[in-house]
Formats: sequence, C-alpha cells, structure tokens
Amino acid sequence: LFSVSNREKLPWFATRLHELGYEIVASGGTADCLRANNVSVTDVSDITHHQPMLSGRVKTLHPAIHSGILARNCHQDLREMTEFGYQLFDVVVCNLYPFQQAVQLGIEIDDAIEQIDIGGVTLLRAAAKNYQRVTVLCDPNDYARACMEIEVNQDHRTNLQLRKELALKVFNTTAVYDFAISNYFRNEFEASRAKMDLRYGINSHQKQAQLFTHLDVLPITSLNGQPSYINMMDALNSWQLVQELHHVTCMPAAASFKHVSPAGAAIAIPLSEGEIMSSMVKGFELTDLATAYARARSADRLSSFGDWIALSNVCDVATAKLIFADVSDGIIAPGYHPDALQLLQKKKNGKFVILTVDASYRPCPMEYRTVYGLQMQQERNNDNIDSQSLSNIITNVKELSSRARLDLLVATIAVKYAQSNSVCYACNGQVIGLGAGQQSRIHCVRLAGEKAMLWWLRQHPFLAACQFKHGFKRAQMNNAIDSYVRGSIDTDMSTEDWKNYWEIEPQTLSVDERQKWLNKIDKLSMSSDAFFPFRDSIDFASCVGVQYIAAPMGSMHDTDVIAACNDKKMVLIQLANRLFHH
Repeated sequence: LFSVSNREKLPWFATRLHELGYEIVASGGTADCLRANNVSVTDVSDITHHQPMLSGRVKTLHPAIHSGILARNCHQDLREMTEFGYQLFDVVVCNLYPFQQAVQLGIEIDDAIEQIDIGGVTLLRAAAKNYQRVTVLCDPNDYARACMEIEVNQDHRTNLQLRKELALKVFNTTAVYDFAISNYFRNEFEASRAKMDLRYGINSHQKQAQLFTHLDVLPITSLNGQPSYINMMDALNSWQLVQELHHVTCMPAAASFKHVSPAGAAIAIPLSEGEIMSSMVKGFELTDLATAYARARSADRLSSFGDWIALSNVCDVATAKLIFADVSDGIIAPGYHPDALQLLQKKKNGKFVILTVDASYRPCPMEYRTVYGLQMQQERNNDNIDSQSLSNIITNVKELSSRARLDLLVATIAVKYAQSNSVCYACNGQVIGLGAGQQSRIHCVRLAGEKAMLWWLRQHPFLAACQFKHGFKRAQMNNAIDSYVRGSIDTDMSTEDWKNYWEIEPQTLSVDERQKWLNKIDKLSMSSDAFFPFRDSIDFASCVGVQYIAAPMGSMHDTDVIAACNDKKMVLIQLANRLFHH
C-alpha cells in the first residue's frame, strides 16, 4: 500500500516491489504518479469499492484497508479476513502532509487545517502497531534497506529487527508531527490556558519563547507582567525549594533566586535585633512570612538585587511591603491578599511579574530536555530531604541540636536546587552563604564561606550606630555597607564618595576589630551537594565557624575528611544521595 506526499524514490521502490511479486495498491495522486512511471497499480477505491469523499479527506479510512494492515497471523483474524473477502497488506509506504513546512509560510488557519494528515497518520500507526507482520516505511531513505532484505529473504519479507526499527521510527515521526500541530494551535488559539507566552528566551534576541503543558491548564498563572525564560526557570526552581522547605519544617518559607540558583532561602525563625538591622527591615511589620522573606533577602543582598522571589504561603500585606522596598523582577506564590496584590502591581511601573501557582500540582516523574536538537530524559530528583536524611552521623561527636537540624535541612534543600557544584552555609533557619556553579568543591566552600562572613559582618555593632543621609536607595546603601565590611572603601569608591553617604559615619572597622567580630561566629551548618574530595574544605569551613556538616560520601579520601571533622570536633552527617542540579 502506497500513500505518500513525498514522492522521492517512489517509482523505483514500487517497481522493484512489483518485480518481486508484490501487488501495488495506491491512493489518489500517488497512483497517478506510479502510472505515469509505468508501474502497474490498483486504486484504493477498487479495494474499498468506495470513491474518495469530502474533497479527498476520506480515502483510505475504510475497514478493507485497515483490517488488511491490522490483521495478525492468527486463526481468528485470518478467518474474519476471509469472511469479508479482504486481503492482507504486508508493506505500507506512507509519509505525511508537510504540515510544519506549510505553517512556516504563514498560511491562514483554514489552509493549515487542510495540511493536517489524518489518513496517513492512521495508516502509519496501524502498520507500526502490527510490526510483527507488517513492514512500514515513512522515510524514502529506508527504501533501499528494506528492498535489500526483501530481495535476499526467501519469503520476500523483511526481518523482524528491521520491522521493529521502522515501527519505532513511525511512532517518533507521528509524535513530532502531533507536537507540531499542537504547538501551532497553542499559538493560534490565544485563549489557550495550556500555554504562556514568555517575553523572550534566555537572551532578548531569542524572541520566540513560551511555557506550555499537555495538561488542560497550566498550573501557573500570570496576574501581572510577562516573565522571561530565565524568570520562569527561577520561578519553577524557587517554588520547589520553598514548597519543600515548608513541607519539611511546617514553617513559612521564602527564597531569593538569581540565574537559577538561590541567593538566599529561609524559614520563619524570629530575627534578632542585629539581624533586623542588617536585613534593613527596622520599622516594618514582621509576620511569619515577612520574617522568612527578610531572612532570605538578607543572605546575600548584593546578589539578590533584581532577584526572583518565591513564597510558600499566600503573600500578605506585610511581606508585600518588604518586597516593594527592594529591586526585584518578579514573584511566585500560591496566592495573594488583595491589598498585597494591588501594591505589588505598582512595582516596576506596573511591569513587576506576579505569578500564582497551584500548590496541589505534582509534576510527571520523568523530566525531558532538548539540547542541541537532541532529547534527553531522566527521572526527577525525588530524594526527599527530611530529618531522617540527617540520621547517619559518622563522626565521634554525635550531638545534633534542634536548631542545627533545621539549619542543615535549609542548607541541604538549598543545594538541591542550586547549580552544581554547590555548598551552602546556614544559620538561624536561613542560608547565609551559597557557592554555586563552581567546578571545584573548595571554591564552593570558600565562596560560600566568604559570603557567610559578610553576612555576619553586616551585623557589627559599629553599623548599628551609623545613619545614612536621606535620598539614597537601598541598593546604594547595600553597596556602601558591603565596601565597609570588606575593608575595600578605597578600592570600590573614593573616600570622598564614601563620606557623602553618611549623616553619622560608622567607626573605622580595623583589621583587628574585623577579625575580633568574625571570631564570634560559630555553630554554623554547611551542606554540600556532593562529597568533599580532600580535607581542605573541612579546614576552611572550621575557620569560618562551621560545626555541623551534611554531605554525601564517596571520595577516595573519605577517611581523611572524617578525620578532619573529628580533629575539629565537628558533626559530619552522610547524606544518602548526591544532589547535583543543572
């Protein structure tokens, strides 16, 4: 049976099959082409005893055709074929209307609809389903291979292995074809609730970008603004993080994301006076959710500039007021108090992206990604991080306080959703330093540790006594404080510019005073998404004040790492699984 739109190599293949004893049956234009090339052919209508209908929409959709394809080599099927007087088809050659190429020309929807192949897809799927008996070809490049097997085999049939390969090719072809059609109609039917147009792709010149689902409705809705591709990546990853934190701690959680890694994440543990000062939230109402957000945003205030926000709970007015005060791109949450939504809609001159997510949505257990035009799939990382995950303590010191347990949960869940390699320091229920996307484990440890030290230095009493002049934005204040605690004022800005910030200038933070304050930081927790290859990471972390560590094992130098933890009287917990994320 031949029914093709691409007639490349068609006369040659049909002629060769006819010479090998096959009867050639074809439809419409395919039959005309074969006759023009002197190939003996039987019309489909001679088999069905029915003329094509509906301007050619119905030609091969008939029991005489499809029973001949779907019939198995079993007594019952063959008996029924005899009763109805139908014959078997051993080879089906079909390719589809060029839908993708047609719609790329910008044709009208009525013309596009006529390019949707119905009979061809049905022929292909029927033949592929019955691969045990039927050879199905959808690509002219396979004609020669099939012909070679038919020629050399005594029964003039292909081998089962080839039929399996060709059947798989058909199912791949029809899947791509159906995807192209659904993608076209997602774009054509603007009211579709199964897709969201994105502002642009990863870069602004990548104009065509969308989020879509094969479900009836997306579990995410935009209440304001239009997210970009990276915004959506941040939204989807940060939502998973705060949802997991909320589930395991039963506390409101918040996250601040930049470039698909958390700059900060936290749960709602009350802030100390020093933390209120360093978080720049003095004078704000601090509900539980607002507290979680204040902590998440204070982890690394410079990295959080222009961030994406995720909240585990419905956004209240107090949290919205905190968010309104800082520079951010957008937010995702399961809902918004009406007054909170009204306030956030004013952010960024009305362009602030506000997404709501269905908290009951659960993704498919398999994930798919296209890279360089090739498809990859994997099982989702379903490793549930909870208190039981922290039970395997492998050092001499075994005591793990309830606060340390919470901090380790925060740090471990944070690295689960950070670009690998990643290491996270945590304290008081929040990330205080995260080193992500580094090729070297020790660089992750150092980067996260330096951020943790800056977090602590921002709480120095000298800063509590100072006062900024009016008119400076919070981001400018953050930069000034960062230069101060780093001791890099002359490098980052002139002394004159520095002095212009202050109504009351902070005391000079000497090297000795800086170190004296750093010596007070202790009982920090640290989590790593993979094993430590050497003890240098432990030695550095100890200098920063880390006492509790969670990490997978598997290094050739695990014994050295454990010995280092014992030397420092640290608690080391072996995690069951590696937590790489890309």
